[in-house]
Amino acid sequence: MPKVAVEQSLSHISKMLRENGYDVVQLGNWQQTVDAVVITGQDLNVLGDESKTITGAPVISAEGLSANEVFHEVNKRLAPTEHR
Repeated sequence: MPKVAVEQSLSHISKMLRENGYDVVQLGNWQQTVDAVVITGQDLNVLGDESKTITGAPVISAEGLSANEVFHEVNKRLAPTEHR
């Protein structure tokens, strides 16, 4: 099951991801390896460049996106096959 770190203020997105089979952890819980990170986009440097390099996980900004659009982005980035 893919693990996604989500900013605390994005609880509606966390709920949608959980309901669709993702393991969701709160952003900042870096004791765990995650497959993707969802942020509000208000502070794009919330992770710092070093953390992005260490995790290697795609960072998805939820700014201006609906929960469905964020869910689609997570699926697209974590899908085993390439999307067009």
